[in-house]
Amino acid sequence: MKNRLALITGASSGIGQATAVALARRGIDSILTYHSNPSGVEATLQAVRACGAQARALRLDVGRSETFPAFVAELGGEPLHYLVNNAGVGRAAAFGEASEELFDELMRVLLKGPYFLTQALLPLLAEGGAVVHVSSSSSEMHCVSPGYSAYATMKGGLNTMSRYQAKELAERGIRVNCVSPGPTRTRLGGDAFAKHPEYIEPLARQTALGRIGESEDVGEVIAALLAELTWVTGQNLEVSGGFRL
Repeated sequence: MKNRLALITGASSGIGQATAVALARRGIDSILTYHSNPSGVEATLQAVRACGAQARALRLDVGRSETFPAFVAELGGEPLHYLVNNAGVGRAAAFGEASEELFDELMRVLLKGPYFLTQALLPLLAEGGAVVHVSSSSSEMHCVSPGYSAYATMKGGLNTMSRYQAKELAERGIRVNCVSPGPTRTRLGGDAFAKHPEYIEPLARQTALGRIGESEDVGEVIAALLAELTWVTGQNLEVSGGFRL
């Protein structure tokens, strides 16, 4: 009997990588997409295989929806049990300075990409499967911070999209949820925490559990939503350790 199969976008590092490993520990194989970090996705492949699961990597730019039909064809018709729309880009700009170019880039990658990639993959998604979109706590009222109006707008749209998908796909038993990480150590924003470690302590002081998040914290929640919490759909789960609680 074949293992269940997940497709995870942006799996070359961070939350995508951690999700692939968390699923592998549960005996779930993965198709891993990456954009510009082939060495990172190779590390993910090795970590998944070390857990006894199988994985393969495919290049995908989620900001180019015109490439999705060819990408789906490359999958060869293999049924997918789970989909994780994780690939993203982080760009900050004050509202008065945000350009249309920035807005359009964020729209393509963070909202249009997940919308139309999920749509393109519908014929492959198995009955009773599950989808998780990686959103952000920046879209929540208690986490509003200057500089993220465009980014958070896309993530708020993703949350709404997820609820509608949950409603419409329920007839096939497909569950759809969002997770919204708080401050988490990833490569987003050009490895912001690695370049600016002075940001970490102030954010940790605003977090009930006393630290910023790690990719593994979020990956475990995503894996549980996909494979174990089978009576949950249409929800947005903040995974932040109590950021600004």
